Amino acid sequence: MPDNAQRPFRGVFDMFSELNRMREHWTEIEPTQGRGQVAPWVPAVDIFASGEDLVIRCELSGVAKEEIDVSLTDGRLWISGERSGAPDDGADFYVRERRYGRFERSVKLRRDTRGDQISATVVDGLLEIVVEGGAEPHHHEQIEIAS
Repeated sequence: MPDNAQRPFRGVFDMFSELNRMREHWTEIEPTQGRGQVAPWVPAVDIFASGEDLVIRCELSGVAKEEIDVSLTDGRLWISGERSGAPDDGADFYVRERRYGRFERSVKLRRDTRGDQISATVVDGLLEIVVEGGAEPHHHEQIEIAS
């Protein structure tokens, strides 16, 4: 049988591969990296106010609690760690979107934030960090552009 008969969705997967290649080229390659080098994994975060508290939720599916580090340095909250596991380099992938390896994110907090104001929990791959009293009202100022 021809290869296409054995893989009826091959054209669809080829299209996804091409879209992923373009996405990686335009969104994930840092300016200092060469073509084809994918930027490090950066987990997605949501940051929002809940009353007077600041809540940070970070998606860390597949990362063991022991592999996550949360620290505070000079008003900046650091979230770092590593997603372990064999990336199955020898496999014949149709689509490959998951990232492995080290990651690091930081969130700027008020400079006077103390560690005892911060609590962190992880449930089902979702890290939730609460900064008591950390929410600040939004301040927006329009800046005039001179000609």
